[in-house]
Amino acid sequence: MNGRLPLRPNLAAMRGYHSPQVPAAVRLNTNESPFPPPETWRDELATELSRIEFNRYPDRQARRLREALAELHGVGADEVFCANGSNEALQCLLLAYGGPGRRAALFEPTYALHGHICRLTGTLTVGAPRDEGFRVDPEVAEGLVGREEPEVTFLCSPNNPTGAADPPALVERLLVLPTGLLVVDEAYGQFARQSALDQRTCPGGERLVVVRTFSKTWAMAAARLGYLVADPEVVAGCEAATLPYHLSAVTQVAGLLALGHREEMERRVALIAEERGRLSAALGALPVTAWPSDANFILFRPADRPGDEVWKELVTRSVLIRDCSSWAGLEGCLRVTVGTP
Repeated sequence: MNGRLPLRPNLAAMRGYHSPQVPAAVRLNTNESPFPPPETWRDELATELSRIEFNRYPDRQARRLREALAELHGVGADEVFCANGSNEALQCLLLAYGGPGRRAALFEPTYALHGHICRLTGTLTVGAPRDEGFRVDPEVAEGLVGREEPEVTFLCSPNNPTGAADPPALVERLLVLPTGLLVVDEAYGQFARQSALDQRTCPGGERLVVVRTFSKTWAMAAARLGYLVADPEVVAGCEAATLPYHLSAVTQVAGLLALGHREEMERRVALIAEERGRLSAALGALPVTAWPSDANFILFRPADRPGDEVWKELVTRSVLIRDCSSWAGLEGCLRVTVGTP
């Protein structure tokens, strides 16, 4: 290798997570918000940026942002951990509670980053398939967790890329099992009718972790801000696993200001949910199988043509969606983000 150090063996065979980007006039492949943040938020951010002392480190604890998120969810600030996107929050969780010799349970197909971060942190994954409707069978889930006793069990609700949210009964059933953390990834949670945050008072609720992001409903994908709500002991574990000053002053103030525009965010969620219904109805008139969605995207499978062929034809028309057709369990499937009318 000409004197160069070899890559870690477990990384050498891995491919980094990515979503293929090609030039397109209509981008409906990464589940971003189709609407930019409010202009008033932009003006407020510009004012606050002028006040940041860029020669000083940011607040290491992100106190003001955590307090505002705690108020939003009716919890204590010591129950909130903020990070650079929800993916970093997940990584800190696995650095703290996963790692070599420990296990994480997954229900496939699901968000690919869960398994990817497990591999990055040396956490062994154990899994079970979803049913034909891409739902998690409660008995299958209970059997997997009871048998494998994982340190971390992942649910994705609504599930990416299949779209359905998990019922509260599933969360409550898994919380009763006395093993590890139950992590519910709610990156698209605001689009659904229920949240696992409501199950934190259930038996075993101290083991529940709910992960959220500002990238979707808050229209702030460029800011890279996410957080989790969990027992203070779990939050302390994540703090022990993160680097100092990991969250920039710019990110902190952007998130804090966004929380002052909650009504605008909720109106946009309602608009996207309405458009999701229109898109779903339109797909129903086409030769495709489409699955019900509680998120801001819809998974579908063309009935008469290969999925990757349809994806390429859309690209020639300058429309970019997500090609899932080669993913295990999603053969022939495509995923489209809900855009503007």
